[in-house]
Amino acid sequence: MPELPEVESIRLGLKKVLVGQNVLEVNVNEGKIVSSNSNIRVSNDKKITEFKSNIKNKSIISVERRAKNIIIKLNDLSVILIHLKMTGQLVYEDSKKNKIIGGHPIINSYTDNLPNKHTHIIFELDNGSLYYNDTRKFGYVLYYKSVEKAIEANHFKKIGPEPLEKDFTLKDFREGLLSKNKNLKQVLLEQEIVVGIGNIYADEICFASGLLPSKICNTLTSGEIESLYNNIKSILRLAIKHGGSSISDYLLADGSRGNYARLHAVYGRAGKPCKVCGNVLEKSKMAGRTTVFCPFCQK
Repeated sequence: MPELPEVESIRLGLKKVLVGQNVLEVNVNEGKIVSSNSNIRVSNDKKITEFKSNIKNKSIISVERRAKNIIIKLNDLSVILIHLKMTGQLVYEDSKKNKIIGGHPIINSYTDNLPNKHTHIIFELDNGSLYYNDTRKFGYVLYYKSVEKAIEANHFKKIGPEPLEKDFTLKDFREGLLSKNKNLKQVLLEQEIVVGIGNIYADEICFASGLLPSKICNTLTSGEIESLYNNIKSILRLAIKHGGSSISDYLLADGSRGNYARLHAVYGRAGKPCKVCGNVLEKSKMAGRTTVFCPFCQK
C-alpha cells in the first residue's frame, strides 16, 4: 500500500497536470469502487449515476492530500476522495498518449495501452485522461459535496496530525507515545499519533532512530522520542524528494517509478548485511506485518 511519500509524490505529479482542466466525461467500469469504502462492497447503480453526473462538466481547482488520501477539489468545492489501498494507481496520459511528466518512460503492462483490463475509472479531461487502475479492487474513489461531508462520513476519524505540518509537535508526539503500552511498530502503523507511516517507513524510522520496533512506547526516553520525531520528518521528506519507494504496483502519476527503495536501510533486506555494522538483518512479525531490523544497531 502506498504510504505518505508515495501518495504525496503522486499528488505533486497530478497537481502539475490536472489543475485548471475541465472534466468532460466520466466512465466507470467497476461500480463498487465509487459506491462505498466498506470492506464488503457491491456496485450501486444510483451512486454510479450520481458520481458521474456530479463530476462531469466541472473544473479541477486543486489536488490535495490528507494522510494517505488524495483529494481532488472541484470548482464548486466538492471533492473526489481517492484511497489507493494495496494496488490502486492513478496514471495521467496527455492527448498525445505521453505519460512523461518530468520523469522517464517505463515498460510496464499495467500502464501500457490504457485503458486496459485493470482500468476501472476514466476521467476524460481537456488535455488528456486520468486513469484509475486497480488489480485487486480494494481502493475507492468517492464523491462528496465538500471536505466537511467527507469528514462527517468518518473518513478521517482517529487519525493524527500530518508529520510535515506545524501541528505535528514534539510535545504532543511525546505525550502520545508515552500513553501507549504497545510496541513502537504497532503504534506508528495505527495513525493516531501521526499519519502516513506504513510498513516501509516504520522500519526505516526505527532503524534510523536506533530503536527496535518491538520496544514498548511508554518505556521510551525523552531522547529516543526526539530522535524518532526528527527521523520521521527527515526520512519522509527525503522519500518524497526521491518520488517514494516503488515496490509492487506503486507508480507515480506519470507511470514512472519512485527511487527511494534504493536507499532502504532495512525494509526488504532481511538476511542481508546491515549497511552500518555488517551483521545480518533479522525479521519477525509485528502488528501482522513483516518487520526487518538490525539486532546490533537497534536496542
